[in-house]
Amino acid sequence: STAMEVLLNLLMVFSALASLEKVASHGIQPLSKIAIDRTVIALDSTAYITATPSVLGVNGGNKDWITLAYSSPTPTVFDWIGVFSPANFSSTPCLPENPRVRPPYLCTAPIKYQFAIFGNPMYISTSQGSLKLQLINQRSDFSFALFSGGLSNPTLVAMSNTVAFVNPNAPLYPRLAQGQTWNEMTVTWTSGYSTNEAEPFVEWGRKGEEQQRSLAVTLTFDRSSMCGAPARTVGWRDPGFIHTGFLKELWPNSLYTYRLGHKLLNGTNVLSNIYQFKSSPSPGQNSVQRVIIFGDMGKDEVDGSNEYNNFQRGSLLTTKQLTNDLKNYDIVFHIGDICYANGYLSQWDQFTSQIEPIASRVPYMIASGNHERDWPNTGSFYGGMDSGGECGVLAETMFYVPAENRAKFWYSTDYGMFRFCVADTEHDWREGTEQYKFIEHCLASVDRQKQPWLIFLAHRVLGYSSIEYYANQGSFGEPMGKDDLQKLWQKYKVDIAFYGHAHSYERTCAAYQSSCTSNEKHYYKGSLNGTIHVVAGGGGASISFFSAIKPKWSIFRDPDFGFVKLTAFDHSNLLFEYKKSRDGKVYDSFRISRDYRDILACAVDSCPSMTLAS
Repeated sequence: STAMEVLLNLLMVFSALASLEKVASHGIQPLSKIAIDRTVIALDSTAYITATPSVLGVNGGNKDWITLAYSSPTPTVFDWIGVFSPANFSSTPCLPENPRVRPPYLCTAPIKYQFAIFGNPMYISTSQGSLKLQLINQRSDFSFALFSGGLSNPTLVAMSNTVAFVNPNAPLYPRLAQGQTWNEMTVTWTSGYSTNEAEPFVEWGRKGEEQQRSLAVTLTFDRSSMCGAPARTVGWRDPGFIHTGFLKELWPNSLYTYRLGHKLLNGTNVLSNIYQFKSSPSPGQNSVQRVIIFGDMGKDEVDGSNEYNNFQRGSLLTTKQLTNDLKNYDIVFHIGDICYANGYLSQWDQFTSQIEPIASRVPYMIASGNHERDWPNTGSFYGGMDSGGECGVLAETMFYVPAENRAKFWYSTDYGMFRFCVADTEHDWREGTEQYKFIEHCLASVDRQKQPWLIFLAHRVLGYSSIEYYANQGSFGEPMGKDDLQKLWQKYKVDIAFYGHAHSYERTCAAYQSSCTSNEKHYYKGSLNGTIHVVAGGGGASISFFSAIKPKWSIFRDPDFGFVKLTAFDHSNLLFEYKKSRDGKVYDSFRISRDYRDILACAVDSCPSMTLAS
C-alpha cells in the first residue's frame, strides 16, 4: 500500500541520517561535512533541478523564498541539493593550499544544503521532489545543484537555472555599535558597491527633524588576509564591502532615524529602508537602563537546511525573544562565538541578516571568542583551529567596536550608570601584558558615584564554572583565568563578571578566591565584598552539561538556552534576570540595593591606605 511505502521510505531516511550523524562530531560547522574537493562532475541529461522565481526581492525585501523542483533517474536517500553563490561555482578550479594538493573540481562550498528526501518521503519511488528554501541577498546570483553520493563523495548530476535579487549590491544588514565616546553611534553595513562605483553615506537626524548626511568609511579584504583553510580555500567567498558611518554629538536618550545610502557616479542614490535607534544616556544619567548579555549564539536556518546535529538550534529562539521584546531593552552584548562560520565566510552575511531586527535598532556590542580568532601560529593565546582560518579578520571587519586596535579586541564602553570593560580571552590577559594594563585602567578610571554599576565581560570563563569540561580539568574555569585578574576585580569592586564559552547558565555567590563573601542569594544589601560571576553562554549553540560536583560558590545552574537582562533603576538599585530563550520567562534573579558609601567601604584586599595623621 502507499502508506506502507511512505513508512518504509521514512525508515530509510532516518537510518541514512543516523549514519550521516556518526561522522559529524558535536559542534562541527555543517558545511565542513561536505567533501567538495572530491566532487565528480557527471551531469545526467535525464536529471534536472529548476528554481522559481528567477527574480527575488521584487517587493523590496532582502529575503525571499524559492521553490526547487528536481528529479534523478537513480534516487537515493543520500542525494542532496547545494545552494551556490555566485552561480557559476564550477567555472574555474581553485588553487591548492600547497603544491602536493591537486586542485579539486569544485573549489567553492555551497552556502547551504539540504537532502533531496527532506519533506519528500516519496522521492525514492517517484524520482521527483520539491523543496522550499529561503535566500538572503548576498551580493551575487544563485544556482542550485543536485548531487548523488552523499556529502562525503559528491557527484554533480544536475544544475539549475540562475536566480538573483533585483539589486544584489544593495546596502544591507545595518548593525549599530557604541562609538569611541558615549554620544557617538556607529552604523556598519554590507554592500556590493566599491568606493570607485559609489560614495557610501548615512542619512540621519533626530526623529521628525531635518536629516543630515555623513560619509562612511569602507573596508574589505581578500583571500590573502585569511590564515588557513577552509577560509582561504573552499570556505572563501567575497565579503563585498563593509561600510561604517559615525553619527556624532548625539543628544542623550533621544530617538534618531537613519538610512543607508550609496551615491552612484551618475548622481542617483541607492537608499535602504529607514531605521531608528535611541541614543545613549550620558555617563551618570539617572534613567532606567536595560542591558542584554549572552554568548555563543551562532546562526540557524529558518528553512531547516544545513544541519542535522542540532548545533545551534537555540539561536533562532534567542533571536526571536529579543526581536519581540525590542522595546524593553537598550543595548546588547554578545560576548564571543558570534556565528560559528569557522571559515565558511557566507555564514557571516546570514548571521547579520538574522540579527538585523535587533542590531539595526540597538547597539550590538560583540566580544572575540575562540571561534572568531584562534588559529595556530598567528598570535592567538590558544593555538587551536576554531576560527577555521579566519584568525579574527571577519569579526574585526564585519562589526565595529570602540577598540584602539580591533585586532586587539578589548575595549571599554559607557552606558549611563554602567561601565563595561570587555576583555579578549584569545590574547594573553595575565599580569604584565598590554591587555592586563587595559583592564586595570578600565576598572580604575570609572567614577563610581556617577557610574556605580561596574561590569566585566569576556568570552572564556576567566572566573568560575562547573560544567563537565572545566570540572574534569580540575580548574572549574579557564586555567590561569582568575589567577591575576581576581585581585583587580576585588580591588576595583567589580559587581558582576560575565562569560560565554560554556553553553549554559550558571551564577555564583559574590566570590573572591573561590570563597563566598556573602551568604545572600537573591537580595544583596550594602557591600558585595566580592564579585558575582555569571556564565551566560546559552545563546544558541549546543548545550554544555554540568559536573555532578556542585561547588559551594555555585548558586544556580541551568543547562538550557537563555540570556541575561540587567536593569539599573537608579544609582542604588539593580535588577538581574536570567530568562530562557524558549519562553522569555524569568528563571533566576537577584537584586542589589546599596548607596555610594557601600561601594567605597573597605573589603578584603580592597582597602585604600590611611594615614595616622588624620
